[in-house]
Amino acid sequence: MGYKLRIWLFYCGILPFAFSFVTLFVMGDMNMLPVITCAMLITGLAAGFFAASSKQLPANVSARYFPVVLPTGYTLVLWAIFMLISGGFYGNSLWVIYVLLHLPFVPIGFIASFSGIGILYFLAPLAYNAAFLLGFLLKERIRKPKPTGNINKKQLLSFSFVIILAIGVGSFVQWHRSQTVLPSYGFEYGGGYSSTDLWPYDISNPENQLPKLSEPATFTIKDKYLILDGAEAAFPVYSAFAQAAYKDMNLEGSGEFVSFTNTIYAYERLLDREVDIYFGAEPSADQLKMAEEQGRELIMTPIGKEAFVFFVNQKNPVDHLQVSEIQGIYSGDIQNWNEVGGNNEKIIAFQRPKNSGSQTLLEKIMGDKRLIKPLKEDVPEGMGGIIEQVADYRNYENALGFSFRFFATGMNKNSDLKFLAIDGVEPNSDNISSGTYPFTANLYAISLKDNPKATVEPFLEWMQGPQGQKLVEEVGYIKLEEQ
Repeated sequence: MGYKLRIWLFYCGILPFAFSFVTLFVMGDMNMLPVITCAMLITGLAAGFFAASSKQLPANVSARYFPVVLPTGYTLVLWAIFMLISGGFYGNSLWVIYVLLHLPFVPIGFIASFSGIGILYFLAPLAYNAAFLLGFLLKERIRKPKPTGNINKKQLLSFSFVIILAIGVGSFVQWHRSQTVLPSYGFEYGGGYSSTDLWPYDISNPENQLPKLSEPATFTIKDKYLILDGAEAAFPVYSAFAQAAYKDMNLEGSGEFVSFTNTIYAYERLLDREVDIYFGAEPSADQLKMAEEQGRELIMTPIGKEAFVFFVNQKNPVDHLQVSEIQGIYSGDIQNWNEVGGNNEKIIAFQRPKNSGSQTLLEKIMGDKRLIKPLKEDVPEGMGGIIEQVADYRNYENALGFSFRFFATGMNKNSDLKFLAIDGVEPNSDNISSGTYPFTANLYAISLKDNPKATVEPFLEWMQGPQGQKLVEEVGYIKLEEQ
């Protein structure tokens, strides 16, 4: 077997293919990214050292080193090309081609795709090939006799230029993407739909934190339970309603009737008649249009009141904003905290997914002003691959976020957050009740007008009555009579 063929086919082909399978086999439940990267580094280093130990190496320096250097250059150049084509998004289907062009690492690429760790498409072959080169050169330092001839300086400069250019291009694309796309935190709860733990508010939890009535409910449903769904922040409210009004329900099967799929999917389920009552903020213009196109007439029943709040990190010196400043920040006209009395730092303004309740309210605040593009994050899909979605809030020292007050102070409480006064008015209960605070919104129970179930209307009336409003208040919202 010729020298080049031995390096490329055996050391950079068959061996890493075998190492890929062995690594995946012994990895178990360990963290995939560091384990695979370390395994490729160690095996590549050993393979390079062993390859350089052969007695059948070309005597000429160029002939000896070129086949060893080429795999690393190949990986880097292809990476730069695919970074440019995909915009640095490893969820792009084009990366399948990149994986196939690195056949020895296809097993790792397949598992990485299934697990949503796209960076391994590039990192696994780079780690092995670069370590192989390093191991080879380390062995060469102690080898005698040394190779003969001189390195062609033009070839060396050309190759070095291509490598540096590839690293520069790929790194620039990665940096540019990092300005608008963040690493994913991921959703751990609610089947991947929720950013906070809903178990304390689940009626099947015998130790749940839901408020309870001190007397029997004046309205109850038995057997033919209505199906409820809605926004994350509304889950404790409609769970409390169901706990009070649903009688003799098998708690193990309660998830069928008291469900959670988040604002966007829950609303779609309402329009598809899979849900009887949807709980959340006022639907967006797109959602209202969706209902109209499907011929659905909505009945919007207000059941409580809540504040829409903006917050920053506790270390941020800014403690208030004007409405016009919020509009300026989210339109891109204001980009630095020093423009609103803060530090000389870029404002990282987070948003929420389109058609979510809080994003709909932000759009109302913006009026005719155009919103900047939201920060994104790469998120592993449930059955493999990577999707790109609006980034969840991170409490950086220069971050700005928004939410409903109850969610931010109760369900997802963070002591490192500071809530901002708007136009000089604090978002407290008194200011919300009196209407002084400028950003307030109703919490709605939304149903379809043509829902044939006889219990829908009296259930909605009960929610607005004394017992329903007592539960609303004890959950943490402002009850209707205080409007």
